Amino acid sequence: MKLFCFGFGQVAKSFVDHLLNCKVNLKLTTTSRKNTSELTFKNLKYLAFSFNENDFDKDLINPLQESDHVLISVPPINGKDMFIERLVKDNLNLPNLKWLTYLSSTSVYGNHDGAWVNEDSTTNPQTLAGKNRLNVENDWLSIGTKYSLPIQIFRLSGIYSDRYNAITRLKNDQKFVVDKKDHFFSRIHVKDIAQALHLSLNKSLNNDIYNLSDDKPASNIEVVKYVCNLINFELPKIISFDELEEGMLKDFYKDSKKVSNKKIKDRLKLKLIYPTYEEGLKVNI
Repeated sequence: MKLFCFGFGQVAKSFVDHLLNCKVNLKLTTTSRKNTSELTFKNLKYLAFSFNENDFDKDLINPLQESDHVLISVPPINGKDMFIERLVKDNLNLPNLKWLTYLSSTSVYGNHDGAWVNEDSTTNPQTLAGKNRLNVENDWLSIGTKYSLPIQIFRLSGIYSDRYNAITRLKNDQKFVVDKKDHFFSRIHVKDIAQALHLSLNKSLNNDIYNLSDDKPASNIEVVKYVCNLINFELPKIISFDELEEGMLKDFYKDSKKVSNKKIKDRLKLKLIYPTYEEGLKVNI
C-alpha cells in the first residue's frame, strides 16, 4: 500500500499506527510545514515533503502520482484546501488512485437544536470554520464527479484521544465549564477514526459521505461531571453561555446536534472500540 498523507497530525498518525499493527505492508509519504526530510514513525521510514500555503517541494509530485491511497487531514487555509489549490487544479494525474479520503467536520451541519442529524440532513453551517469545511467538501465532490475518482468524505465529530481528552484538560487547570441547556455534542476517539478508515479501504465509492461519531452525544458539562466523579476531582466554576466572549468557544456552543453513526456502522460494519465517552475516558485512569 502506497499511502500519501497530506498532513500528518494525530488522526493520520493513528491511522498509520493502526495499519502497521494490522501488518499492512506500507510505503508512507507525508507533507510537513518544515523542510523536506526523511523521518521515522514506529520504525517506518518515510519522506515528509515541505508543503505550505506559500510554496511546496515539487519533488513530491512523483511519489504522489505513484500513491494508490491519499488521506487529506489538513483543515482549510484561508478558506481553501491547499491540496486542491496547488495540485488538483493543475490537472494532476493520479493513475494509481484507489482511495482518496478528505477528513471534514460535523460543523458543516450547523445548529439543529439538539436533533439527530445524518448524512442526508441539511447542511447550514453558522461558523466560518463550518462554512469553509462545507465549501471544500463541495469542491472535492465536484472533482470526484468530474474525474470519476474514488473520493469519500468523513465528517468527524469532536476528536479526543488517550493524550488529549476531558481528563487532561481538567488536570491542566481548566478554569470553567459552560452550562447551556439542551446543548448536545458528539465525540469520536481517534482510535475509532483509524479503524473506520481501515475498514473503508476496500469500500470506497465515488463521492461517499460518512459521519463518524460515537453512540452517546452529550453536553460538555455532563462529560466534565463524569470525569470529576471518575478521578475524584473538583468541578470547575460553572458559567453560562451568555458569559462567554465572542470567538471559537462561543461558536462551539451555538451548534447543538446529535450526530448519527448508523450509516458507517451499516456500510462498513464498524464496531466502536469506545462506544461512548465513558469507555474512552476510563482507559486513562
